[in-house]
Amino acid sequence: MPTAGGEGSTELVPAEWLVDDFVASLSGSSPNTRVAYERDVRQFVAWAGRGACAAPARLDHRALRRYLAYLNTRGFARRSIARKAAALRSYLRFLRRRGVIEVDPGRSLRAPKGDARLPRVPRRGEAVAMLDSVAVLDAAASDGGAVDEPTALVRRDLAVLELLYGAGLRVSECCALTSEGVDLARRLVTVTGKGGKSRRVPLGEPARAALGHYLEGARAMLARPATPADALFLNSRGKRLTPRDARRIVARYPMADGQRLHPHALRHAYATHLLEGGADLRAVQELLGHSDLATTQIYTHVTRDRLRAVYDASHPRA
Repeated sequence: MPTAGGEGSTELVPAEWLVDDFVASLSGSSPNTRVAYERDVRQFVAWAGRGACAAPARLDHRALRRYLAYLNTRGFARRSIARKAAALRSYLRFLRRRGVIEVDPGRSLRAPKGDARLPRVPRRGEAVAMLDSVAVLDAAASDGGAVDEPTALVRRDLAVLELLYGAGLRVSECCALTSEGVDLARRLVTVTGKGGKSRRVPLGEPARAALGHYLEGARAMLARPATPADALFLNSRGKRLTPRDARRIVARYPMADGQRLHPHALRHAYATHLLEGGADLRAVQELLGHSDLATTQIYTHVTRDRLRAVYDASHPRA
């Protein structure tokens, strides 16, 4: 993978750039955003320090455009460059607030966005069949009555899958769920999304049942003395489930054709199937926790493609 300014570079950053202070200011952002923005900003400062700009006060729009051009020559994808530009805009706003720069040159900084690429979206029947196959494993594992560790893991897996598809959670949101955020009686979960924003998401009956089944004894079986008390989902070591753990869970249960999904594909399926069923676009926006309706609209393209396929296959004048 191409690097800018040395991926993971340990170059000493002059204090006047306030990079550590900037990273500290991102406390309300998701862990992934903080890591990405810190890496992107440190790479930019390293590049600037090699001759492009000796001090932040000398930054201008021309220098920023040169940096984006540099990234392009290094072979970075358009989506990566767009993210790095977003990190720079955030960083420069911070420097302006702190009085390090008088004018924010990042206000007009634009980078071409890459094409929004959706993962394969399983059809309704495929998603239901996959979840039903895990439910069968859960029933078979629970047949003896006692909840041992293999049974607990299957129950956890089913609950995670049901929340990813049945509630449309981001994988980071699912892993960050707390026991206090679950209201089985009203079939709701409280989710902390991007930017620290909270929302309540309704659960379908299969998700409520799977989650209740997990809480009946499976979580206690997976818990260890050092287990965080508020963590809902645990891995086999008793630690809070991580996004990597969740990806492994989803990959463990392939579709009927053998294809393995990414967790985000289940979120995409959730949105797509809601829209195909006639759900209002703004309601889906709220359910997904999107701040911008344009982000939700990408799912309408998938729906239109499927409607076209149905029309082509079914109508005599297609």
